[in-house]
Amino acid sequence: MPVAIRPAVPEDSALILRFIRDLAEYEKLLDEAVATQDDVTVALFGENPKAFCDIAEIDGEPVGFALWFYNFSTFVGRHGIYLEDLFVRPEARGSGAGKALLANLARRCLDENLGRLEWAVLDWNAPSIAFYDSLGAATMDDWTVRRMTGEPLRKLAGG
Repeated sequence: MPVAIRPAVPEDSALILRFIRDLAEYEKLLDEAVATQDDVTVALFGENPKAFCDIAEIDGEPVGFALWFYNFSTFVGRHGIYLEDLFVRPEARGSGAGKALLANLARRCLDENLGRLEWAVLDWNAPSIAFYDSLGAATMDDWTVRRMTGEPLRKLAGG
């Protein structure tokens, strides 16, 4: 079965939200998935979108998505792509949809002379880690992700 990759359109907002919630459930983080369909619509299809989404389809049926945005490397001096979410429905895993979504982003990187494609993976997600390793993705062992939200963010901002 060939996998087709297409850019998401506004009519995909509900589908994208469903993929986000399915991913959050898989990652055991469903209680943190508070985005609404309106949030998705505005973020991806509003006046000045800062994030983008591609949909994987098999026989016209959506089976997965990649949600991404541009970042910038001061060391390389070029933009790159940060893959925020990659998800393929369990019944479609092994179909090539995940690889097709990543290959599509890799082509974009080359076509736009971007410096890199990067993402994070949960350390317990052995199947995904093995998949990424099989593609030649490097583990960034020397880096630790830091995050600030909620009250610490407000406090630092002076509020």
